[in-house]
Amino acid sequence: MPPSAKEELKGIVDGFAAAPLFAGLSARHLKRIAKFAKVRDIPPETFVVKHGEKGIGFYLILEGHVQVRRGARTLARLGPGDFFGELALFDDRTRSADVITAEPTRVVVLSRWEFWGFAQEYPAVLRTILQEMARRLQESAPTPSQ
Repeated sequence: MPPSAKEELKGIVDGFAAAPLFAGLSARHLKRIAKFAKVRDIPPETFVVKHGEKGIGFYLILEGHVQVRRGARTLARLGPGDFFGELALFDDRTRSADVITAEPTRVVVLSRWEFWGFAQEYPAVLRTILQEMARRLQESAPTPSQ
């Protein structure tokens, strides 16, 4: 039995709250951004994104699993609560890997244009999101050898 609209919204809000990019947002802002997102049911063995294509946005997995692949090599297996594509919210570079469903999968998609619609409505939220992005970039940067 599919979840009710209220249960689905709660699942989306909880998922966004768990994603580091959005974790610093208030409950009110999380609920609002969740309303900009769309839920998609994707059959098994379906490309969610393809290497070399431009990304459209951020994906949060609600149910099911996906494989992140580059060529024949599996880089990761992601499941409920995991996410991918957050950088596509900020630029339109091509995807660096394929993401393929391993089973029936339900995802939340927040497209770049929906995200920026939200950001225009709530510009102060961008500061929180950009601070998190800066922190993540700093953590991933190599430290200079001494």
